Amino acid sequence: MRENFVINPKYSHLAEKLKEVLHNFSAKGEYVTKGERNVIKMVQLEGTSFNIKKFKTPNVFQSLVYEFIRKSKAKRSFEYASKLIDFGINTPFPVAYLEIFSGGLKESFYVSEHIDCDFDFRELIHNPRFEKRNEILRQFTQFTFKLHENGVNFLDHSPGNTLIVDHGNNTYEFYLIDLNRMRFEPMDFNARMHNFRRLWLSKTMVKVMAEEYAKLYNKPVDSTYALMLRYSREFQKKINSKKLRRRK
Repeated sequence: MRENFVINPKYSHLAEKLKEVLHNFSAKGEYVTKGERNVIKMVQLEGTSFNIKKFKTPNVFQSLVYEFIRKSKAKRSFEYASKLIDFGINTPFPVAYLEIFSGGLKESFYVSEHIDCDFDFRELIHNPRFEKRNEILRQFTQFTFKLHENGVNFLDHSPGNTLIVDHGNNTYEFYLIDLNRMRFEPMDFNARMHNFRRLWLSKTMVKVMAEEYAKLYNKPVDSTYALMLRYSREFQKKINSKKLRRRK
């Protein structure tokens, strides 16, 4: 058995304590999310709160791929978060990751600073009368535009993966989470509109966001709206068809 533990220099003084928590993950911290695939817990060390994400143990084939061919989700999350911060894009600060190998990848953990958010993007979908909804959508569009301008193609740009902090005075901050599926590449107009598809936008939301994006990208509003709406509807139709087939 071998381990690969990497920690941000900012928290090097907590390395041993953090490793001890990771090795005793089942007995430490409080659950934030307990899903079938991944588990997230929050722990406190020396007055600072951290989120620890334990990724699902891969099957035999995948475990060998993660050891010899592809970076683990934990390592990608840490490296991608570091890149985003270099770009000036918000994400919970990357603290550390741990990989445990034994005939392949057996366990992996990603540690980040805990963010006290006020809500996430899903709230804007489920509540059309959410206070200052259009202003938040415009600022979220500016945030997404910044991603695209920096060549960040966030493949999981979906409603649950953006945390939102309300600072008052019509000022909002957006934090990306669940980062392990991301590409860094130039993004043309088509790719940018395609990147909005997973957000499950209504026509009203598309209208607000398309107007803002068109202004930022110097594109006609009509063509921006049409393409954003097309990709959104195609994705929603695909997901709804899958759900219908499963029910049958």
